[in-house]
Amino acid sequence: MHRSIARFVVSFALVVAAASPLAQTAGNGAADPRGILEAAKSASGGAAWDALKTQHSKVSLATSGLAGTAERWADMTTGRSLLRYDLGPLTGAVGYDGATPWSQDASGQSRAETADGARELAVNTAYRDRLAFWYPERGAAEIVYRGIAEADGAQFDVVRITPQGGRLFELWANRDTHLFERLLERDAQQTRTEHYMDFRPVQGVQIPFRVRSTRGDPKYDELVVVDAIEYNKPLDGIAFGLPAPPRPDFTFPAGRALVEVPFEVHNGHLFVRVMLNGNGPFRMLLDSGGVNVLMPKAAAALGLKAEGALPGAGSGEAQQDVGLTMVDRLEVGGIVVEHQTFATIDLAAFIQRVEGLDDVAGLVGYELFKRFPVTLDYARSRAIFHDPATFRYAGGGTRVPFRFNEQVPEVDGSVDGIAGNFDIDTGSRGSLTLATPFVERNGLVAKYRAAQEIISGAGVGGHVRSLLARAGTLTLGAVTVDKPVTALSTQTMGALASPDLAGNVGYGILRQFNLTFDYANQALYFEKNANYGQRDVYERAGLWIERADNGYAVVDIVKGGPAAQAGLKAGDVIIAVNGKSWTRVPLADVRAAMKGAQGTKLTLKLAGGGQHVVTLRDLI
Repeated sequence: MHRSIARFVVSFALVVAAASPLAQTAGNGAADPRGILEAAKSASGGAAWDALKTQHSKVSLATSGLAGTAERWADMTTGRSLLRYDLGPLTGAVGYDGATPWSQDASGQSRAETADGARELAVNTAYRDRLAFWYPERGAAEIVYRGIAEADGAQFDVVRITPQGGRLFELWANRDTHLFERLLERDAQQTRTEHYMDFRPVQGVQIPFRVRSTRGDPKYDELVVVDAIEYNKPLDGIAFGLPAPPRPDFTFPAGRALVEVPFEVHNGHLFVRVMLNGNGPFRMLLDSGGVNVLMPKAAAALGLKAEGALPGAGSGEAQQDVGLTMVDRLEVGGIVVEHQTFATIDLAAFIQRVEGLDDVAGLVGYELFKRFPVTLDYARSRAIFHDPATFRYAGGGTRVPFRFNEQVPEVDGSVDGIAGNFDIDTGSRGSLTLATPFVERNGLVAKYRAAQEIISGAGVGGHVRSLLARAGTLTLGAVTVDKPVTALSTQTMGALASPDLAGNVGYGILRQFNLTFDYANQALYFEKNANYGQRDVYERAGLWIERADNGYAVVDIVKGGPAAQAGLKAGDVIIAVNGKSWTRVPLADVRAAMKGAQGTKLTLKLAGGGQHVVTLRDLI
């Protein structure tokens, strides 16, 4: 959320106004983009822009039921910037020192944002802060005229700009007023459109005092109103670099170098028990890249109220409202972390349906992993939290450096020699899921002869649909895994539609290692365990089932798979498995049974009568 705020606040420097002359025309009859830009400069201040070196602004923010303020400083000659914001429960800062973008959260902890997408957006912002479209010596870019666009009853000349090291963005100039009234830029897998309004003179130039930013759904639009803005204020004392670490906001059990906490595995997901505000224990999903999440029922039991209605999405394509609340004390295994912001979202029905569990109170992960080095011992089902003051990795694992993609560790890797960025995702039930743009760019459907459509997962945004395949070799740094089950995503929205991502690495691969996360040094350590080298198995029945009120509902079925050949179809409800009532066989156990040895027979009794025998076999 904080990076979103930053990206729509920082646009003030680039927007110019007043009636400009008609755009100049290139010799081939097409509009000259440089002419459009220079005409805008001339009409909105001309030489007055040449004298501006710094910018300082204070603004009011409003989005998704939250309101607050922000203050920003920018060096218009170097592109360095600093933004501090306070938006209800969300406080923090984002900055750019001219080389590395960074973010800081409410706890005062900071991280360098070195993923490709974050770096490109920071380069774009710095390019605009430097007004480099007017002053090419401040930053190289490819600038082209796209053509005329129509929107909201107006016509616009569209100029496309791709800064060196950045990504393409568009400026839209109204053909009647000749003002730049819009900016379009890809932000992760969505396009962000900024609308500029209420232009006023400031120190000889024209600036918009209202900016509305949207990603398509007006419900989640973001509004910025300028309260004060000034140029050429000295930047003495403004620190643009990554802030120093804050004092610890946690306590680690005295005299101990590590704490072991058991975890349960259900459907490829890890669950731990935690205490919240002295109450519990609560069963929580453990996800190394997941923000804190609390179910409304658990929040109500703790007497906590939520603020706001932010957009929440995941691997699927839909969004759901997310509120925010504060937990004073989070405790796991004797470790105590204070003053934690939790997102509140009602996932109870979803988790009951997809995971078959009734008592999950929420999710923890990133906030723990960023404070403590953590080893996930998949062989013994233990999460081992290390005292950060004394931790030094001394095992025999292979070190793989990573960068953060939001909160998720992202590593350089390749699949069958095709390089890309891979998220390491302990919250994923799958093995290897390749993102749709990566699949399409590299012709992987044809390469792997993938034809069987499956539901490969489910998240807040809905089901994830993919084509089933098996890659040859996955490489993560210097770590290799052979023949992983591979899902070729067909999603057009959500995380798996990001053009910056090659793939997502989940439980089926990670379980082959005891995996240590050292977030402070941005390193992972892969230590092979007894599971390493075992054949990666996709379920052998050809079914996606979920819990219903009266049994396990068949949601999807693989065409020509064992279940389809046995006569099952989508919409059937399974009420007994191998003679046992569905109420006595947890959903995770049924799914495990569907991964049984080839030739194993599952007898499934259906509601309304009928019994089908499914003979398991490999689908890939």
